[in-house]
Amino acid sequence: MSNPQQLRYSKEHEWLSGAEDGVSTVGITEHAANALGDVVFVQLPEVGDTLAAGETCGELESTKSVSDLYSPVSGEVTEVNEDVVNDPSLVNSAPFEGGWLFKVRVAEEPDDLLSADEYTAFSAG
Repeated sequence: MSNPQQLRYSKEHEWLSGAEDGVSTVGITEHAANALGDVVFVQLPEVGDTLAAGETCGELESTKSVSDLYSPVSGEVTEVNEDVVNDPSLVNSAPFEGGWLFKVRVAEEPDDLLSADEYTAFSAG
């Protein structure tokens, strides 16, 4: 599995895009999607919610388990991916493309986000 080099990653297995006009996109990694199994339900934060880095902001339910979704940064939610709400399997089939979860106007980014290579080493074990 290949983690896109342009993204940064949290140790909770979320990815974060570079900011465009101060807004970054958040999703879960392919590693996390594979570990979850078939995602059948997604609960995302609401537009306008203020998130803190490392805070629980939603849930992903799969055929195996229910897992918390964590925000990799602090900021305000500007958009949620309704396509994923309507078709949670996008998280499994396209975690880095159509399976993104929400967009956030970044107020603060923690110092502990990982590069693609660091995340690959971390997730390998």
